[in-house]
Amino acid sequence: MKIKADYANAPQWKELSIKSRLPEQLQCLDELAHNMWWAWNYEARNLFKSLDEKLYEEVGHNPVMLLERLSYDRKEAVVKDKALMKKVNDVYAKFRAYMDVKPDATRPSVAYFCMEYGLNQALKIYSGGLGMLAGDYLKEASDSNVDLCAVGFLYRFGYFTQSLSMDGQQIAKYDAQNFNSLPIERELDADGNPVVVDVPYMNYQVHAYVWRVNVGRIKLYLLDTDNEMNSEFDKPITHSLYGGDWENRLKQEILLGIGGILALKKLGVTKDIYHCNEGHAALCNLQRLCDYVESGLTYNQALELVRASSLYTVHTPVPAGHDYFDEALFGKYMGGYPERLGLTWDEFIGMGRQNPDDHSERFCLSTFACNTCQEVNGVSKLHGWVSQKMFAPVWAGYYPEENHVGYVTNGVHLPTWTATEWRKVYDKYFDPSFMGDQSNEDIWHAIYNVPDAEIWNTRMALKQKLVKYIREKFTQSWLKNQGDPARVVSLLERINPNALMIGFCRRFATYKRAHLLFTDLERLSKIVNDPEHPVLFFFSGKAHPADGAGQGLIKRIFEISQRPEFLGKIIFLEDYDMQLARRLVSGVDIWMNTPTRPLEASGTSGEKAEMNGVVNLSVLDGWWVEGYREGAGWALPQERTYDNQSYQDQLDATTIYNLLENEIIPLYYDRTKKGYSEDWIKVVKNSIATIAPHYTMKRQLDDYYEKFYNKQAKRFKKLAANGNKLAKEIALWKENVAERWDAIHVVSKDDAALYNGGETGRDFKLTYVIDEQGLDDAIGLELVALKDNLEGGDHEIYSIHEFKVVGHEGNNYTFEAKVEPVKAGTFRTCVRMYPKNKELPHRMDFCYVKWLD
Repeated sequence: MKIKADYANAPQWKELSIKSRLPEQLQCLDELAHNMWWAWNYEARNLFKSLDEKLYEEVGHNPVMLLERLSYDRKEAVVKDKALMKKVNDVYAKFRAYMDVKPDATRPSVAYFCMEYGLNQALKIYSGGLGMLAGDYLKEASDSNVDLCAVGFLYRFGYFTQSLSMDGQQIAKYDAQNFNSLPIERELDADGNPVVVDVPYMNYQVHAYVWRVNVGRIKLYLLDTDNEMNSEFDKPITHSLYGGDWENRLKQEILLGIGGILALKKLGVTKDIYHCNEGHAALCNLQRLCDYVESGLTYNQALELVRASSLYTVHTPVPAGHDYFDEALFGKYMGGYPERLGLTWDEFIGMGRQNPDDHSERFCLSTFACNTCQEVNGVSKLHGWVSQKMFAPVWAGYYPEENHVGYVTNGVHLPTWTATEWRKVYDKYFDPSFMGDQSNEDIWHAIYNVPDAEIWNTRMALKQKLVKYIREKFTQSWLKNQGDPARVVSLLERINPNALMIGFCRRFATYKRAHLLFTDLERLSKIVNDPEHPVLFFFSGKAHPADGAGQGLIKRIFEISQRPEFLGKIIFLEDYDMQLARRLVSGVDIWMNTPTRPLEASGTSGEKAEMNGVVNLSVLDGWWVEGYREGAGWALPQERTYDNQSYQDQLDATTIYNLLENEIIPLYYDRTKKGYSEDWIKVVKNSIATIAPHYTMKRQLDDYYEKFYNKQAKRFKKLAANGNKLAKEIALWKENVAERWDAIHVVSKDDAALYNGGETGRDFKLTYVIDEQGLDDAIGLELVALKDNLEGGDHEIYSIHEFKVVGHEGNNYTFEAKVEPVKAGTFRTCVRMYPKNKELPHRMDFCYVKWLD
């Protein structure tokens, strides 16, 4: 027998977690560390920082990791430090007083679904604006004390960290998160075992652990498939945000929607409203439909209940930004659902198609959301209109301006994004009711009582803080990646905190036009190199690893920033995260945004700047269409001048140069003997007083309740009462109408006036007799008039005149309309027939339309 040189099996490693022991007097710190309340309360952050300032920076401001690594000797020293222990007890007492308030039972409860949440840089489960919005929403839900929970993913790698090579190429690095060192907790069952959710995929199940993030009073449940129960094909479902191919994306959306509902069921959580924040979460409605059907309802009855309690918020202004799946791939994972619902495959997949009968059309999660949610909204007034047009084909028979798509303009969580320095100013000068009444502009007008010098000193302190942060954070990475140490030192020395600072920081997608400023480099060089009026530009942001054009923009900006005339005047800051964002939105003087119209759904970074006395310079797109006030910022026109995008870019770039040279820079440097420009301070005050109060997350949350949650919860309660009696009645009524719809016909009509014409000031009458096929007054008629001779074949509704029922014999109903023209001209007219029922929330809820000859 030959003896092998080596013979060893592979170790089966078991994860052993050893928690750092805290003295009894400091046990409360562990509770504080595991609640994200500290992320928006500066007293709590300062407390953790005071335990060990150097270590606090090393662990990236993560209090859980801080307590893990804090030496036992230091813990003992803290206990003996009476002043520090007083701070510990005071902060904890404030936390407990906050947490012990019961949820407001007068407002509907909500389950909120989203792919990402930006709560703090310590928890990498976000990539950009959608996550920032969702994270802010949960924080404000906690502050407003509403009954809300949320569902998302615990990503093993999250979104990538960004660095730049010596030539400016983006380098994406995915760092694994150590879950045991994060401010999260594993959800356990009554026996102390980890909660596991079994999610059906084809003919097998994927098993997800459930983790909990305590966001103040709100619970955020995160699903995690990276465990030993799953195959190597399914562990990566929750590895990274928006990673992998389309099959992995579908698996993620199944987990978020279907797995999210199954998780809530296992935890015994039910809510009044189910809010899909983007189409990624739309399959939560599929699982809810299955649950209702399996409880004994028909599909149509189940749909009434699911729709009434569901809201879909769209954040993407173009169809290409939505998720579409080929029928073969969708069928691979979803083939078993039609049978569960009592539908055919074509009926089921048609729910995700704008034209259900078009077999070449791919399944779209956003269309499915529109068909299974009673309400749909965009995230700004302009985006609401863009969404009305984008989704119009889902409700054929109605024009975009008629459909029910609404809007709630995004806001930002004031305590998170307002620098501590400004929080103290507001606390000092604003009414004590301020934090509970943030949308009250009258309270914000107290900013006019703040001395100009105090405004200026606050701004300068934050600019100094930004420069200090850049020098501390970026020196090492710049020395590593940019080669020449002398060049790096020169760059750092040239960062002038007294210069006019302008920030352009956001996701590097091409439509955001980061290149606009570099249209005329000679003119730009003169602007930044004026020795009497220095100007400094900060750029920051990531491009998706698959977005070559976005990465090319970053590379070009970096290359320009390295030219001698721009060194230290144009600076690209790598790895844009929440910590850097907080410094930038409070540290620069101007926040610049230059999207291609109308592709900015809302944008929130400019709103964060508003809370910090930073003034906006932006295209009138997204939220700025509503937010702009003359004398409180600068705006590029909303309307395009050129269809040719290159020409439009040149015009917009010229407009920006002109604004900088002729208005902004002279205003900033028009300084008196006091050392600052009084007129600039006036702009800052106007901006804070008249814009900021309208863009807080509290206003946004209140809008969702007033526009959607309250009315939906009221209607759902009515539908579900008495064993779902009304839901069953509406479903039966719709079935009867649908069955007889094609047989409903015109018996007779008198519409000669539509052909003969009329005169202004003289009315005419239209009469139709309709055989309703025994439906008993279930039909409505209206005369729709469109303005004619519009360019591009577009339309504009001029008027809609409703017919009234003036009599009936048997199945024949007589409809009459009196029309009095008030405007001369040529119009296109047609009579529209539709089903009517006072219990419907809107026409699109049962979108049957017949245009009568």
